[in-house]
Amino acid sequence: MSVNYAAGLSPYADKGVCGLPEVFDSPEELKAKVETLAQLVKESQYLVVHSGAGISTSTGIPDFRGPKGVWTLEEKGESPHFDITFEEARPSLTHMALLGLQRAGVLKYLISQNVDGLHVRSGFPRDVLSELHGNMFVEECEKCGRQYVREKVIGVMGLKPTGRHCDVLRSRGLRACRGKLISTILDWEEALPDSDLNRAEDASRRADLALTLGTSLQIKPSGDLPLLTKRKGGKLAIVNLQPTKHDKHAHLRIHSYVDDVMKQLMELLGLDIPKWEGPTVCESSKATAESTTDVKPPRAVTAKKKVKRELVKEERKGDTAALMDDESVKEEAVPVKRERADSPVELKEEK
Repeated sequence: MSVNYAAGLSPYADKGVCGLPEVFDSPEELKAKVETLAQLVKESQYLVVHSGAGISTSTGIPDFRGPKGVWTLEEKGESPHFDITFEEARPSLTHMALLGLQRAGVLKYLISQNVDGLHVRSGFPRDVLSELHGNMFVEECEKCGRQYVREKVIGVMGLKPTGRHCDVLRSRGLRACRGKLISTILDWEEALPDSDLNRAEDASRRADLALTLGTSLQIKPSGDLPLLTKRKGGKLAIVNLQPTKHDKHAHLRIHSYVDDVMKQLMELLGLDIPKWEGPTVCESSKATAESTTDVKPPRAVTAKKKVKRELVKEERKGDTAALMDDESVKEEAVPVKRERADSPVELKEEK
């Protein structure tokens, strides 16, 4: 998920624990654990998946804190080398398997920390997807809230202006909005998008099974969302090669490449993995996975939440013990600023 993304962020010293050793389950252990996961999925009435940078490494996009992650190399004074661009990256087996689970009615909601746009480009419906840290291919009107899904990366980050303007017609079609379009990519400590965070929290509370894929769960609040499921009596299953912040809360931990896990899981569930046939934008989970334009889903009236993306403070000095010793499964209070009705959002693919 890095490529030119990490280089575009503001300097930030506390990037969490990087370079922890990877652990691999034996083939026998992996088989048994995936069978357990398949049973959990079959018993689940509301499955929510949380995805991190680890689901995109097989596409050629490096992660951040893995042995060869961008920030791991940075700590060693080394520079990562990239052989692929965001536009060239193709959705991984895991991306497509998640689409297959959603189409089969098994996966109810997907929460992602990734900005690489591969979930959207795979055809995963945006109305059941929260991209908490933004999307390299999406820009938004700061005036009316309309979003545009582009074929190429926006080129700027940190909610900065892209240099383009909104062309949505105002009431009665008298004139265009002309609001400034801004990047949806968050920089460090910027507030998460209200709508995506609200829907992610609601889905996490409703879930009876939270499955995390390829994330060390170190960034909050996104990394703490699976605990909302646990707090409501649901189960947590974690698939990651490195230790995660919430391993002790997991009902099941699988140490393997996510693609291998998802391939075996889909086979056990008797579900096909859709083939990727090029970048596709799907707005509604009720529609077929075809590109849709000019869709105007209404935004709900929600409380404005100023929740910042940050690392848990005790992890600043790379304390591995602190990473593995989070006792709280309590839901944290979120400051509420004011209530407002958001404008309708219209999403459109660039032509």
